[in-house]
Amino acid sequence: MGITASSKHNLNERNWYKVDATEKVLGRIASNIAIILQGKNKVNYTKHVDTGDYVVVINADKISITGDKANKTMHYTHTGYPGGIKSASMGELMAKDSTKVLHQAVKRMLPKGPLGRDMLKKLKIYKDENHLHAAQKLQEWPFN
Repeated sequence: MGITASSKHNLNERNWYKVDATEKVLGRIASNIAIILQGKNKVNYTKHVDTGDYVVVINADKISITGDKANKTMHYTHTGYPGGIKSASMGELMAKDSTKVLHQAVKRMLPKGPLGRDMLKKLKIYKDENHLHAAQKLQEWPFN
């Protein structure tokens, strides 16, 4: 019989990846980023351990949304007070702050709870090409 290898949190080697979001579809790039953050691209993936890498996304303003989702998809928030529901279309949110739209899309693809919150802390999103992570020697992530 073979032994199943289980990864431990302190033994994981973390890499830094740079993702250029220019002309990428929102859902497809979010799912690829979620895979990197969870560590599913690694051989030592263990679902109850954070084995993922860091991801730096640049050019978040240039993400494309297919179809008529920019006008038809509505996002709702509530203030907590009676009658405090607010709605905005995805196009309005993209014009206001495109990093929040990508952040929410990736957040909803990660596990819920403390493990997912730790994974989300490794995501850095920037509107343009300027970022603060040049010292980390970022590797390009190849998208298909």
